Amino acid sequence: MIGVTELESRLDPPGTPGLRAAFVGVWSVDLVATILFFTVPYAHELNPVTVFLHDVFGLVGVVIAAVSYAVLVVGLGHALSSPLDTGFVSLVVGLYALFASHNVVLLVSREPLLTLLVP
Repeated sequence: MIGVTELESRLDPPGTPGLRAAFVGVWSVDLVATILFFTVPYAHELNPVTVFLHDVFGLVGVVIAAVSYAVLVVGLGHALSSPLDTGFVSLVVGLYALFASHNVVLLVSREPLLTLLVP
């Protein structure tokens, strides 16, 4: 018989393992793209919190902001009950995928994604 400790019973990560892996993947791509925004002259970060932390701490501030956002998402996912936690994390993964794809396209083509899709 395998006993469940109190800590294990309190840890109920949001969503499925695949959904959590997708979150880490798109979060990582967005983090790299955001760091690059501060190193190229033709793209600028619009998030005022990230810009403020960059102004205070440099590129480390960008990482601090990204980690803070991830902690917030995971914390809210833990606070929500199932199936709301899965829906919430799915929504965040979708938004991060949209933002990250826009950021990558902007960095590579120097044009926003919307201008490339709409003639």
